[in-house]
Amino acid sequence: MKTVRISGTALALTFFSYDTTVPFDVPAKSSETRSFPLEPTDLGSQAIGLLPVTVEVIDVQRESIASVETTGDVKGSLWSVYGAFGLGVLVLTGLSWAGALIALARRRLPPNRWQRAMRFLPAGIGTGLVAVISLSVLRLVAPSPTAEIPFIVGAAAAAFVLGYLTPHPGERRDPSDVDTVRIQR
Repeated sequence: MKTVRISGTALALTFFSYDTTVPFDVPAKSSETRSFPLEPTDLGSQAIGLLPVTVEVIDVQRESIASVETTGDVKGSLWSVYGAFGLGVLVLTGLSWAGALIALARRRLPPNRWQRAMRFLPAGIGTGLVAVISLSVLRLVAPSPTAEIPFIVGAAAAAFVLGYLTPHPGERRDPSDVDTVRIQR
């Protein structure tokens, strides 16, 4: 008996792994095409959307003897492990943006431009991660390094530049001080 393992990854994390045994052997140094039923009933609780999938044949010593990479369309729940991960990243990204923007509004950002830019960087990284996961869940683009890196680096760079260009917190111009004309008699 051989085992077939199907695993799905995104952002270098494995979100599901499913093993099943197959009732046939393939002789060494040969190939065969076989069909067999596969019912991963609990897969819906582990993932949702387009994900890179690896199908491996595992021998009796638990070593991978052959593998194929493809894209899988998992019709799972938004409350699956991958969906909950995406929702968690969304909440943390929202909190990161809120913290940076509230600090900007209250003039509590550091006076150093680089430090201000670094305050916005985590929010940008989170925005890129949310974009990658959302595109996957919406079944538009499967996560892969060629798709992930431009979104994450681009969003991080945009947030970094935004933070760098924020006004210095000491540059407070109170309109009453600037526009007041004093008349002495």
